[in-house]
Amino acid sequence: MSFSIAGKTAIVTGAANGVGLAIGRHFLDKGANVVFADMNEKKLAEEVGVDDSETQKFITFAGDLRERLTIANLLSATLDAFDKVDILVNASRQMVPSDPLNPDEDAVDMLLQQNLMTSLRLTQAIAKRMIKQAEDDGDEGYCGSIVNLSSIAARRTQPELLAYSVSSAALDQMTRSMAVALAPHRIRVNAVAFGSVMSASLRNTLKENDEFRDDIRDHTPLHRIAGPSEVADAVQYLASDASSFVTGEIITVDGGRSLVDAARAPAH
Repeated sequence: MSFSIAGKTAIVTGAANGVGLAIGRHFLDKGANVVFADMNEKKLAEEVGVDDSETQKFITFAGDLRERLTIANLLSATLDAFDKVDILVNASRQMVPSDPLNPDEDAVDMLLQQNLMTSLRLTQAIAKRMIKQAEDDGDEGYCGSIVNLSSIAARRTQPELLAYSVSSAALDQMTRSMAVALAPHRIRVNAVAFGSVMSASLRNTLKENDEFRDDIRDHTPLHRIAGPSEVADAVQYLASDASSFVTGEIITVDGGRSLVDAARAPAH
């Protein structure tokens, strides 16, 4: 089976920065048509630029995907540009600290909306389009791939990350449930759960705290922090035909950290 995603059309959310941006750029480099979607229009323009109308390999889409109308508009923009959608990468996610003993500051409602419900509603909308495409084309083979970005926080116990952990665990279960529901339609649903990745936010944090960097490395068997491209490689595998018999799986990309990690180890 091929790892190629050339010629496929992918929607990547959370694509204005961090891992989402890395995935979008990686897919573009591998020959896919890419829709870079994010709430931050200015950041999209700065990091991605303006699509080249001559080659039409990518477009950007700015909007609040917590709104159902925005999801419909995203799908319409994708179809207007590329006529189809083959891959959805739900990379939009947020991490905020929680106070488990303070209902006004536990952040659970906010992160369930951002990290779970947005991904669920996008999955539902895009899956319906994938099913229609297959019916219209009479295609009895590969129909589509959906990849969610999760976290090893789903399996760890850190009270100060209550909301993030709960939303990540819920996303993992949503992945499994949707994988079973969409299997008859030949749509695969998987997730990548990652540990410490050198995103812009983590890099800024480490600039102010060298001990934090050492702490993360000490709790990671491979003794380093991953680059965003290493997550993108795993996402490409799940998006490609190379994983044609893989669905409902949560692939862990954490340098072995979740195998040995203590509960009170650094959160990132």
